[in-house]
Amino acid sequence: MIKEFKEFIARGNVLELAVGLILATYFGAIVKSFVDDIIMPPIGQLIAGVDFSDLKMIIGEKTLDDGTIEAVTVNYGSFINTIITFIIVSFAVFLVVKAYNNFLKKKEDTPEPAAPPAPSNQEKLLMEIRDLLKNNN
Repeated sequence: MIKEFKEFIARGNVLELAVGLILATYFGAIVKSFVDDIIMPPIGQLIAGVDFSDLKMIIGEKTLDDGTIEAVTVNYGSFINTIITFIIVSFAVFLVVKAYNNFLKKKEDTPEPAAPPAPSNQEKLLMEIRDLLKNNN
């Protein structure tokens, strides 16, 4: 089992997957910041200064151990932010995949150099004569 694990780790795919996962994590953080800090504030201003992350529906109360009362809420504004983040990330990934596919397509469309044509019978005969003359000298 250890041998199989070493072979698994030694494959390039595992390393590529790990790098992709790390990059995706930080790419997600960048997009989340873009949505929360760049996209949502202007949208909030357009709808009378509402911050989506503050939108919630109070569905009850609960009493904490120290006697304070805390509201139980459904935070649908955060959910809206998450949906917008998902759409932007999905679109960005779509663009990256599309660019990669176009790159592969261009690579496939590039014709490979044609193999030189086979020598004619006359050329073969001349090559045989040349080889015979070389061997006789």
